[in-house]
Amino acid sequence: MTSLDLTLLYLCAAVVCVVASRLMHLPVMLGYLFAGLLIGPNALALIQDSVAVEHLAEFGVVFLMFVIGLEFNLPKLQRMRKLVFGLGLGQVVLTLLGAVALNMTVGWALHQLGLTWRVSWQTALVLGSALAMSSTAIVVKLMVDRVELESQHGQRVMGVLLFQDLAVVPLLVLIPTLADLGDNNMGEVLSKAFVKASVLVGVLLWGGQRAMRTWLHLVAKRKSDELFMLNLLLMTLGLSWLTAQAGLSLAMGAFLAGMLIAETDFKHKVEADIRPFHDLLLGLFFITIGMKLDWEVVFESWAWVLSLSLLPVLIKAALVFVLARLQGAPAGVSLRTGLYLAQAGEFGFVLLSLGQVHQLVPAAWVSPILASMVLSMIATPFLVLKADAIVNRWVSSDWLMQSLALTGMAQRTMQIENHVIVCGYGRSGQTLVDLLKLENIGYVALESDPDKVQAAREAGNHVEFGDATRLASLMSAGLVRAAAVAVTYPDTPSALKVLAWVQAHAPQVPVIVRTHDDQDLEALRRAGAAEVVPEVIEGSLMLASQTLVHIGIPLKRVIRLAQAQRTARYSMLRDPQSPDAANP
Repeated sequence: MTSLDLTLLYLCAAVVCVVASRLMHLPVMLGYLFAGLLIGPNALALIQDSVAVEHLAEFGVVFLMFVIGLEFNLPKLQRMRKLVFGLGLGQVVLTLLGAVALNMTVGWALHQLGLTWRVSWQTALVLGSALAMSSTAIVVKLMVDRVELESQHGQRVMGVLLFQDLAVVPLLVLIPTLADLGDNNMGEVLSKAFVKASVLVGVLLWGGQRAMRTWLHLVAKRKSDELFMLNLLLMTLGLSWLTAQAGLSLAMGAFLAGMLIAETDFKHKVEADIRPFHDLLLGLFFITIGMKLDWEVVFESWAWVLSLSLLPVLIKAALVFVLARLQGAPAGVSLRTGLYLAQAGEFGFVLLSLGQVHQLVPAAWVSPILASMVLSMIATPFLVLKADAIVNRWVSSDWLMQSLALTGMAQRTMQIENHVIVCGYGRSGQTLVDLLKLENIGYVALESDPDKVQAAREAGNHVEFGDATRLASLMSAGLVRAAAVAVTYPDTPSALKVLAWVQAHAPQVPVIVRTHDDQDLEALRRAGAAEVVPEVIEGSLMLASQTLVHIGIPLKRVIRLAQAQRTARYSMLRDPQSPDAANP
């Protein structure tokens, strides 16, 4: 089979399976997995040269780690440190220790029965590391669709996922090292590996940031997109090669390359340029994972596969639930967090494949474990969909606490009329609230971050803990008595949900929506938005106004010009019947 034949076969299988997964509302990566299964040696056997394919798939892992490094954000890490290094660290470490402890316990029990248990603690650690990972791609997509990123459980889920992404880096160093361990040189080999990794990372971070920034500026001055992309690929693969030569993994170098570029001014350009390569090569990686599935082994060991599918999901969900409770989260929030993180993840495949390459995972185990991981990922959308029902079934106090909270909110807002419901209490929400207070206009702000709610209440502002995308929260905030609703965060799916509730239950109340740009302008207007305020346009108007003032244009003329632009842009300002339009 020629390279062209191989490429066309990949593309055809990927297109068919991805379209099928979309039609069934399943994550795209599952389509790639099914494509690999379909054309692999254990199904239609259309692909035989699996070694060459695995080499290509390594580039998918490389670019996945590059994007993770590119998204590495120290301020975000600092802001979420309690969740990342509390809940996330606890989940990963306890999963690893639990896997090793379980292995030792089973070995001891079988030894007492006169049986031999031949699974090393290194193998248990590799399997535990794969089990510890959850699917960032699936879970984040589901939470975005359900507008739950800012919810209590959503923030905890993101904190755990962020730590899991970070934990992959030392695990990529550790797993190859485990294969070289002997009985007497454990400490020596581990210390050498981590010293080598620390020195290399330290050198690259110490001098790499300035070198990377300088070089990218020089390349950007040539004003050639092709040259910029070539240099980007060269630096990513070059650092991957460097770490591989140092005895570490290719993915480690890609992660460092992403981190270094994230500190430059070209981060957003690089994210846009690398995205097509990342998605395609990551899809190739999942195709190779699907090709490794041996369905004969799966059918022969179906009970084993089902056990491996159910037990890790239950154990991980229970572990996250307990850890979240220990951090003070309500029972309902803790259970939702556990359900969202219970499945296997894409990095689990990476770590399992690395363990297999270094002969730490028996070949006979690979297909059942891979099948169980795939099944857990397939079940995730349905598990998330039923999360509320599961929580209500097992945590009866969750429904009661939500009801009490909504009742309390309704009591506090009962006497307020002709007020503004402010959805979100970020910077824009705070600015709007300050202006409303200056004009003595009543308001109720809804915010899903409990820390922001507490801080706002201490400052004397009327901010309620609630999700603006839920009808119960809007009604408790006095939707039917409100003068207006303002969505202050640029999240189109959330805004569309708010608009749907308002149109259904209080169509007389105008809704003003903030967006990042005017891309979703028409969709929001069709959904019933009275006005859409793109922050990019407002920012450009302010930038133009400041520029004109600084070059000597009279301030009054600048104000008239800006007002003319706004009048042409916003319908209320164009309305000659509006009394406020005549008196700006």
